[in-house]
Amino acid sequence: MEMASLPAHVTGHDLVERVLDEFFDQARARAGKLSPRYLSLWEILQSSARGGKRVRPRILLTAYAGLGGTDLEAAARAGAAFELLHTALIIHDDVIDLDFMRRGRRNVAGAYRDRAEAAGESAEIARHRGLSAGVIAGDLALVHAFRMLETVETDSATRLALTEILEDAMFASAGGELIDIDFSLHPAAPPVEDILHMERLKTAVYSFEAPLRAGAVLAGVDGEVSATLGKFGRDTGIAYQVVDDLLGIFGSESATGKSSLSDLREGKRTVLIAHAAQTGVWDELSGLIGDPALGPRQADRARELLESCGARAFAEDLANEYATRARSHLECPAVPEPLRAVLCGILADAVERRS
Repeated sequence: MEMASLPAHVTGHDLVERVLDEFFDQARARAGKLSPRYLSLWEILQSSARGGKRVRPRILLTAYAGLGGTDLEAAARAGAAFELLHTALIIHDDVIDLDFMRRGRRNVAGAYRDRAEAAGESAEIARHRGLSAGVIAGDLALVHAFRMLETVETDSATRLALTEILEDAMFASAGGELIDIDFSLHPAAPPVEDILHMERLKTAVYSFEAPLRAGAVLAGVDGEVSATLGKFGRDTGIAYQVVDDLLGIFGSESATGKSSLSDLREGKRTVLIAHAAQTGVWDELSGLIGDPALGPRQADRARELLESCGARAFAEDLANEYATRARSHLECPAVPEPLRAVLCGILADAVERRS
């Protein structure tokens, strides 16, 4: 996801990269003193954290700078904490989904699975070893997200508020993940409202709401502005996730970096599936999705059904509806006009991604 530009004087992205590089340098040095094998895990963990677009740190820095914050080092460290949280959550999400690829390359679990297979282990043992390494790596990233906040130079009350925001985000995401897992255990598709609630908890809170609120709190601005930015982040995040669901089925692999078959093979419960379940195509569609062996021809048929029953159009309209809601929150007079303009750019990038 491309982000709208920060003000010209803000070079937060480079600062976030430096903070993360320093963190991983120190962690690797510590790990190397304990075991070469442990050092190897940290090297793979660092590699898995590279290549992202640093969406959450940039959102935090946008709010911070737009509300008059000037200590970019402190903001970069807070942003790095959210990036480590993101790293932890996607590593654990891959373990839950039994995925061994991320961003077009081997993730932590995939790297360790391949190593075990190369060492002559059976496929089952190698898979278990890979998933075990993923759990450990995700735990490490999660713990150090909170440790990173301890390095933010600010007063104790602000640091406590930042910690509470990060913990709320993690708590919500864990709840959303569990609800998502529960959805997969039932053959019927849940209502659209339930799916949107799950997606807000799982993704929108920690990716949009919390970074915006954290940026405001760190800038010393709370109350109405922080609450307004949180509402904007909530609806932007939901719109973003609905678009993500569309791209997961209709997007090209070269553009999205993920398989265009995985969501269909998983039978992932999205707003498209929820809509389709209420139409006459469900009998056929339900026999296609959720099949791990689903091939390109069957996937194309599933896409045709989702188009013909109006599910694709429904999801597109829903994303636009939430984008409109998000934009309406920015009409609050307490949000400075320059910040409002940048946030509108973030919103546009969230919903106008191309397949």
